[in-house]
Amino acid sequence: MKKADFIKAVAKQAGTSQKEADAFLTAALGAIKDALKKDDSVAFLKFGTFKISKRSARKGRNPQTGKPIQIPAAKVPVFKASAAFKELVNGKKKKK
Repeated sequence: MKKADFIKAVAKQAGTSQKEADAFLTAALGAIKDALKKDDSVAFLKFGTFKISKRSARKGRNPQTGKPIQIPAAKVPVFKASAAFKELVNGKKKKK
């Protein structure tokens, strides 16, 4: 599903215009980006959590030359799906 298709689906479910749905989606994604820039996490109950993970510096190889290279440490955005969301996607029900 592309962004335009997603906006159409959100507009239909929310009973709003596609223009308003696009504005809300843009604002929501902007808020998530701003939170992650500040090393904050964003959690949605029964959906998942967006957070920043720190990747250590490591050694690697240039695939074209085989020459060893140093890969610097980096922060990477990560999404971790909740158990409820995983169950929904897999069609499984949680055992009690």
